[in-house]
Amino acid sequence: MEWFAAPDFWLSRLVFQRALAGLYVVAFLATALQFRALLGERGMLPVPRFVEQVPFRRAPSLFQLRYSDRFFAGCAWTGCAVSAALLAGVDGLLPLWAAMALWLVPWALYLSIVNVGQTWYGFGWESLLLETGFLAVFLGNDEVAPPVVVLFLIRWILFRVEFGAGLIKMRGDACWRKLTCLYHHHETQPMPGPLSWFFHRLPGPLHRVEAAANHITQLVVPFALFAPQPVASAAAALMILTQLWLVLSGNFSWLNWITVVLAVPALALPSDHGPGPDAPLWYEVVVLAVAALLLFLSHRPVLNMLSRRQVMNRSFDPLHLVNTYGAFGSVSRIRYEVVVEGTRDTVPREDSDWREYEFKGKPGDPRRWPRQFAPYHLRLDWMMWFAALSPAYAGAWFAALVERLLENDRDTLKLLRRSPFPPGEPPRHVRARLFRYRFTTWRELRATGACWERTYVREYLPPTRLARTAPRP
Repeated sequence: MEWFAAPDFWLSRLVFQRALAGLYVVAFLATALQFRALLGERGMLPVPRFVEQVPFRRAPSLFQLRYSDRFFAGCAWTGCAVSAALLAGVDGLLPLWAAMALWLVPWALYLSIVNVGQTWYGFGWESLLLETGFLAVFLGNDEVAPPVVVLFLIRWILFRVEFGAGLIKMRGDACWRKLTCLYHHHETQPMPGPLSWFFHRLPGPLHRVEAAANHITQLVVPFALFAPQPVASAAAALMILTQLWLVLSGNFSWLNWITVVLAVPALALPSDHGPGPDAPLWYEVVVLAVAALLLFLSHRPVLNMLSRRQVMNRSFDPLHLVNTYGAFGSVSRIRYEVVVEGTRDTVPREDSDWREYEFKGKPGDPRRWPRQFAPYHLRLDWMMWFAALSPAYAGAWFAALVERLLENDRDTLKLLRRSPFPPGEPPRHVRARLFRYRFTTWRELRATGACWERTYVREYLPPTRLARTAPRP
């Protein structure tokens, strides 16, 4: 079938595949380095407890069949290795069927992780990586030209990411309609980056221009993805520029980067590669069958986008094949942070020697400037932002975090930037307090060197000690 192939997109496919493999590496690396404290046998939300309560059909995963920390680590590091091989182009050296099978491995492994990841893996970009990774299986390698239908479905994902985010903003917080949300967003976003202070201090009229440009990019430009070239390429390029602007303004894990990756196949990049051989019949049949399935599954995300009760970041099937997306339907006006402290005093008092735990990414010490972590995802830091919004977001895991800190648990302390208590000398009590944070002004920054100013609000958790001294099994 001549219409099946898109020979003008050889280079676009190559860039897409290598970039996606790089994001897989980051995702698996973050899992391998953080899972023990979050999901392990002694983690805050242990996988074994989860799989006892949730059947395989609702959360298909290798870990439904067997779990141990060693097995989980092996899967994560295997995902890293296979993704690194794909990044190096190993799939181009294999027969078509073998290349497809190799691309299926990281998708299946990451699906297994996400489906038992619970709160720690409840972010929209997890499903976005899985949906994109599943389509990558069917893009082919150098034996065949990129299939038109798969390129179309990749644009369909990008359309839903951008248009869904645009709709949720217009239906959500009134400040998006008034073009004033960016007066607050750079200061109150989950994890500010090294330039967020400067973005926040931009003039108000420029913030309004940013908001208006966002609406155009998310509500108008996505339709141009399905226009003939060069219009589709221009739309994709504009989306890439917008995402790079967002990369500079904060830490959003790999959300911005995978959106950039999704835009690449819409670019007709120059290439001297010829049309290549015809695709084998079995490959065409498989690709068309998968495309039909994904288009059928798309009806629920479409209905969600059309609904006045639109939801963000929802998966409608346990394989995360077709999902709905969206971000920042509402914007906080005030930033709150939970500050966790410990003391070795036997009787905790207000004037005790309280020492603050320092997290890697979330604001803490007002003088410590935010760092760039994205596309790497600091899961605990992100959830601490939600915990500050409401204790309900932390109900499942915060008590376990405090218990691990009281034990000086090594795996938990690895998630932090610094513990104030040396090994063998754990705190006797841990407490949490809620503070209001705001970016300092130019004058305050010059005078104090602090980028944040914080004010005590209330007690979040009273001083807490271990209820028992016997070691946990």
